[in-house]
Amino acid sequence: MNDETAYQPQPDPREEKFVVDKDLLTENQLTGLAEEYCTRYHGLNDTENPLAELSRIMMAIKRGELVVWFDPVENTAGLDVPK
Repeated sequence: MNDETAYQPQPDPREEKFVVDKDLLTENQLTGLAEEYCTRYHGLNDTENPLAELSRIMMAIKRGELVVWFDPVENTAGLDVPK
């Protein structure tokens, strides 16, 4: 074993995505994330009204079926299933 294989760099935990407690966000912030989620996954071209799912997405956030993820490297947030 040489020095190169002995040292394996570890990922910086400050660069890993993490879940943000939904109670720390305003209703407007959650609605914005839900609207972005609807238009990204239902597309503006795939369905006539992608925001028709908005109330269902907001309920999924409240139930914890979707969570807010923050990516500190990209400085972005989005919704996804909990991991």
